[in-house]
Amino acid sequence: MANAIYPKYKEVILGAATNTNLLTGTVKVALVDTGTYTYNAANQYYSSITGVVGTPQTIGSTTVTGGLFDGNDVTYTSVTGNSVEALVIYVDTGNAATSPLVAYIDTSVTGLPVTPNGGNITITWNASGIFQL
Repeated sequence: MANAIYPKYKEVILGAATNTNLLTGTVKVALVDTGTYTYNAANQYYSSITGVVGTPQTIGSTTVTGGLFDGNDVTYTSVTGNSVEALVIYVDTGNAATSPLVAYIDTSVTGLPVTPNGGNITITWNASGIFQL
């Protein structure tokens, strides 16, 4: 699987829904074990994601410029569990059943794949940004 923007998210942003704003919403990223979760373009909400390892982290200082989404690198502390091969970015509404999925990333990420050993895991985004529409 290659990096992908969830089609349902594209539909939502084109429809201008308020709970999808990457600048004012709480944008989080989850570590995902692809042995448990396989990307599915039909998935729309965070409640569809299985195989999450550790606690999703908030991406701080998000920006959108020319269709390019970027934000601060994230650090997960004291992570244990299954191996991590992918990331899922979503906008957290406080309810997994209404938190829209934004992007699935499994290539070109410094630090992945990784096998948690109880230490910290830092995700360093590409210098050119996280993703671009």
